Amino acid sequence: MKFLVISDIHGSAAYMKKALEAYALHKPDQILLLGDILYHGPRNPLPPDYNPQEVVAMLNPLADKITAVRGNCDAEVDQMLLNFDILRDCATIFLGGRRITATHGHLFPLDPPPHSFPGDIYLYGHIHIPVIRQENGITLLNPGSITLPKQNSPHTYGLLDENGFTIMTENHKVYQSLAFCKHKINL
Repeated sequence: MKFLVISDIHGSAAYMKKALEAYALHKPDQILLLGDILYHGPRNPLPPDYNPQEVVAMLNPLADKITAVRGNCDAEVDQMLLNFDILRDCATIFLGGRRITATHGHLFPLDPPPHSFPGDIYLYGHIHIPVIRQENGITLLNPGSITLPKQNSPHTYGLLDENGFTIMTENHKVYQSLAFCKHKINL
């Protein structure tokens, strides 16, 4: 199974279109949204082509393919427009014998991630910076932000499958990648 991993859209129709280009190009089985979908948030600049209703119109036809978690800028009023659940704080996915905890990243500490064990993968957004790192046997992955990257990082999204995680730029070029070892955890 392959996931397109998108974080921090912040209501930008322009960058949602870029994400849909990635969807058409990579043909994932599912889309994993790591929060901050519609609202730009009070600390962020207004994103290019800010149009939350257009973002809703692009996402709702894909509702059966989307797993989403709530970001710090997501609210119950946003849920009224979307045809998929955005109000859970985290989601657990099992992929290739690995447990993956997906969250936005604003509620839980990273050192160590909660309820994580060696071999687990912790997938988060929130910081708008691409991350691939391992600590204490736990793999930390962040696709960065498709819309509002920080610390001079590019606009990015992620691809996740049994073989690894790849961070891609908005122009669909590889930015960083990690191949998962063949060893699988026993659950």
